[in-house]
Amino acid sequence: MPSPWSLGGLTLVELARRVWSSIKEDEVMERAASLSYYFLFALFPTLLFLTAMLGLLPVPGLWDTLMTYASKVLPGDAATLVNRTVSEVLRGASGGLLSVGALAALWGASSGMASIVIALNVAYNVTDLRPWWLRRLIALALTMAFSVFTLVALLLLVFGERIGEAVATWFGLGRVFAVAWAALHWPVASLLVLTGITFVYHLAPAVSRRWQWFTPGSVFALLAWLATSFGLRIYLKYFGDYNAMYGSIGGVIVLMLWLYLSGIALLAGAEINSAIEDAMDIGPVTAYSPPISGGKSVTTSPANR
Repeated sequence: MPSPWSLGGLTLVELARRVWSSIKEDEVMERAASLSYYFLFALFPTLLFLTAMLGLLPVPGLWDTLMTYASKVLPGDAATLVNRTVSEVLRGASGGLLSVGALAALWGASSGMASIVIALNVAYNVTDLRPWWLRRLIALALTMAFSVFTLVALLLLVFGERIGEAVATWFGLGRVFAVAWAALHWPVASLLVLTGITFVYHLAPAVSRRWQWFTPGSVFALLAWLATSFGLRIYLKYFGDYNAMYGSIGGVIVLMLWLYLSGIALLAGAEINSAIEDAMDIGPVTAYSPPISGGKSVTTSPANR
């Protein structure tokens, strides 16, 4: 199978033209707005699920430390809103209630992933014939996997330097390894998040393809998300003041805008992968369908996707 990094023989200009045409045809901007609505409702259950997982680690004040790192990516007002809301929920919940509620939080968080499944099927132009329970199961599995990848990435950012020093001491690798690890734990954390995005692109759509660790679409989605997040932070810091316009709900507006831009980055990455696979002409892509007479399955040709 040819590598997707060959871009299916397309030039960057031709690929960009096809992707832009698909973005307009699939109404990516409108679907990203819909995703931001579902993301907002799924965000806090996801964070509650993560805090329940963090409760298993004997590290005091870990949530506050992680939010300090997360605030470097989120716009300031959005980070403050998220931190304050989760802190209020945690103060009002007992340990037992929080532990039991983690399952309900996981179910709520998977609703956001379920909306991603629908949007990615549109990006790949396939009809999802999988039963609802399978789609929900995939959404639950992807939510847990992405949460674990994100959590490990954040822990690496917080404890990366200490981990490098401990490994160097245990195995006698010397100070050079510790210094090298201190410089590499940021790229390693980024690779973990990138792998989580790749899992979503691979498992969410109702299409069958070979596993690729990293694809042009997943790399673009990560870089675009980081760029738009930092760009939004700079804009709000120096040029925009949503609190002056929206008052006390300015933080909510900023959070919704950040989620909207995140949805665009995710869907645009999927459109890039879809355009490349179409150009590669890798043969029919089999979509899940219930058994029918003759044992045939429904297929969607890349040429018709």
